[in-house]
Amino acid sequence: MAFVNRKIRCLRRSNLASIALESDFKIYNTLSREVEPIQTLKKGHLTFYSCGPTVYSYAHIGNFRSFVTADLILRTARKMGWQVTYATNITDVGHLTEDDFSDPSGEDRMAKALRSKEGEQFSNVWDLARFYSGKLIEDWHILNLVEPTIRPRATEHIREQIAAVQSLIDKGHAYETSQGVYFSVTSFPSYGQLSGNTLENELEQTVRDVVVDSEKKDPRDFALWKKDDKHLMQWYSPWGWGFPGWHIECSAMAMAYLGDQIDLHAGGEDLIFPHHECEIAQSESLTGKPFAKYWVHTRFLQVEGEKMSKSLGNFFTVRDLVAPPGEGGKGIDPLAVRMTLLSGHYRKPFNFTIKTLKGNVKHRERLAEIVTAVGYPSDDSRTYDGDLGSALKSIFDRALEAMKDDLNTPTALAALFGGTKMIQAKLATLSQTEITATRSWLADMNDLLGVVHVNNNVLASNVKPDEDLNNAVEALLIERQQARMDKNWGKADEIREALTALGVEVMDTAQGAKWKKIGGL
Repeated sequence: MAFVNRKIRCLRRSNLASIALESDFKIYNTLSREVEPIQTLKKGHLTFYSCGPTVYSYAHIGNFRSFVTADLILRTARKMGWQVTYATNITDVGHLTEDDFSDPSGEDRMAKALRSKEGEQFSNVWDLARFYSGKLIEDWHILNLVEPTIRPRATEHIREQIAAVQSLIDKGHAYETSQGVYFSVTSFPSYGQLSGNTLENELEQTVRDVVVDSEKKDPRDFALWKKDDKHLMQWYSPWGWGFPGWHIECSAMAMAYLGDQIDLHAGGEDLIFPHHECEIAQSESLTGKPFAKYWVHTRFLQVEGEKMSKSLGNFFTVRDLVAPPGEGGKGIDPLAVRMTLLSGHYRKPFNFTIKTLKGNVKHRERLAEIVTAVGYPSDDSRTYDGDLGSALKSIFDRALEAMKDDLNTPTALAALFGGTKMIQAKLATLSQTEITATRSWLADMNDLLGVVHVNNNVLASNVKPDEDLNNAVEALLIERQQARMDKNWGKADEIREALTALGVEVMDTAQGAKWKKIGGL
């Protein structure tokens, strides 16, 4: 009887654990101003769209903080067993320099970038767009972001945008002037529901100094199509030669790939108004249906307590941090950069500091030591046998529950660090069963957070693959050893400096020189 009672208690605990793991994925909804459980339109299938960058330059780490948030939504949903269809765009035309002021005027940012010092290397704006689009994707993979289901580009969906603009005109939500086509804000009474910008006089005040089209019916009306037969990127439309406005592209592409209604829309907090507000207005005016049920926004990033600025010297792109020192970077482990970006909760302003980055470099070194010792699984099998396996499974479950609770990354990372410490304490004596459990845990934590192991095979050309690094280091160590045997200490020191520049630390031991990768800084 005692055995039966113990068995019942174990089954009850198992069932409770199962119920806990099937609990809701909760997220803060900017639209409702509440944390809500995500209820998908189709059970077990999340459709979501996240705004990508305008590719007129390299994306900076502030951009990538927002992209990492979207990546964590994808990873968490997948670990819950959901199917995910995820689209994130590339804006390569139409983003005006004054779009942040409700899109009244301004020059296309792509065209402006071509005239910059960096733009001098390109013969035309199309080449500039292709170059920075490629660099974005390289950086995406370097930081171990999962490739989206669809990555549409604005210039490849002009037909859909023209059709959407014409439909808005036909439905009485847009009108033509001599300079372009504008969405009529007064035709959509719910305008302002996302941002809270509902008072007409306040919105007029926001755009008062930059409105230039005297034919606009309301200063809040935003551009759907700009007439310009001299623009560097232009297409023919029913309203003449020109190019689309920034806001219409996301509505057109989201609906083309995800349907008239989507579950979730994400982006940085700077997009709440006007971009996302405008997306809601034009999308719902087109379909008569709610566009996205959940809106998720990532707060701004500061560096060392200040807004990122090139003049302050605290403006970092991904390659500024991860490229080898000899190539203009700091040689930092890319996954330490990623770990730093998710170490603060996405819904709170985040201060990116060198101190935090150094700490995460150390965390990454510990994880790398474990991966080197036990290996990384080559398949999707997960086995958690034995006492260590049970403890590690519990730690992973705790991390998953944290991520399902409004992407609580600080708690999830604390679980990761706790498991790392537990494994390190017995790393030298792990049994085969414990090694298998450790591998499973590493893979599960990486699936969830993406900071354990780089899954992508695509690396930027300025980040040296491990094989190339190994060959270079071994050759230098042989040369250094010969210099030491010849008592050529000057040359030996020069070689050590060269190794340091490659991001390598050399330790001279009784068994010879040993080395390890260092995270930079």
